[in-house]
Amino acid sequence: MPKGKLLNKNSTIGIISPASPSPKILIDKFISDFRNLGFKIKLGNCLYEENNYLTGSDKDRAKEIMDMFEDQSIDGIVSFRGGFGSIRTLPYLDINKIKRNPKFFCGFSDLTVLLNYFSNNGLITFHGPMIKSNFNEIITKTYFERILTSPSKGLIYDILGYNECNRCFSGYIKGGNLAMICSTLGTPYEPNFDNSILILEEINEPPYCIDRLLTQLILSNKLNKCNGIILGHFTDCIDEKIDSNSLITMIKKRLSSLNLPIVSALPFGHDYPNVTIPIGAYAHYDNKSNKLVICENVLR
Repeated sequence: MPKGKLLNKNSTIGIISPASPSPKILIDKFISDFRNLGFKIKLGNCLYEENNYLTGSDKDRAKEIMDMFEDQSIDGIVSFRGGFGSIRTLPYLDINKIKRNPKFFCGFSDLTVLLNYFSNNGLITFHGPMIKSNFNEIITKTYFERILTSPSKGLIYDILGYNECNRCFSGYIKGGNLAMICSTLGTPYEPNFDNSILILEEINEPPYCIDRLLTQLILSNKLNKCNGIILGHFTDCIDEKIDSNSLITMIKKRLSSLNLPIVSALPFGHDYPNVTIPIGAYAHYDNKSNKLVICENVLR
């Protein structure tokens, strides 16, 4: 399996914008903040573009991704933000060229489709903060820098909530944003959940929409060989009748027909902390310690 290389403070990170645009003043501010981490940076060609609710055209945004992978001066790639549009770049990407040029590739939310598509094709990717994220949050920053710069075998993630899970489980980490996963079902780009640990998070979807998305995932029969599910942040997904605790209970109940172990409160997604998790890496959840452990080095 091709793996990108570990980074250091002399490494260059390419910044891409495969989804929604942002005002220039905001882009410049967050790039300035990101520079404080010490990495060199190179900006993608679509970063300052605006095409209605997208940055550049679909082909231009795909070219931006391809250029970053093929540019030998770039050591890692991080998206500026998510939003909408990454899925539209998929038909224009050359996955064989990407596999020949493996690199640290990080994002979340709308980037879920890219993370899992690349992972399905053998490249470990990273569900984690983007340039627009708050790197002043210490746990978010710590996991991002740790996984970028140090061997990851044995890296431990503490589950922050109590879980009544009575089973350990292992598998290849897949998933991310629930809506984006569902958007790829029935397409050539849908994730392969066989022998997997599925991680799920969401934002701004009311409980009935969460129920509908989970139902679509269940009815797709794609989780028949999944080994376990871990829930992250479900940010602003409550209403006047269902609070955050009730929402997690509802999610677990809706997924109960799968007869899979389900764990909640791994801190990833649209809230903080937002830890960096390697998509495609083999991991193990231990129900006694309530921890997720990475079982391999994800960068070389």
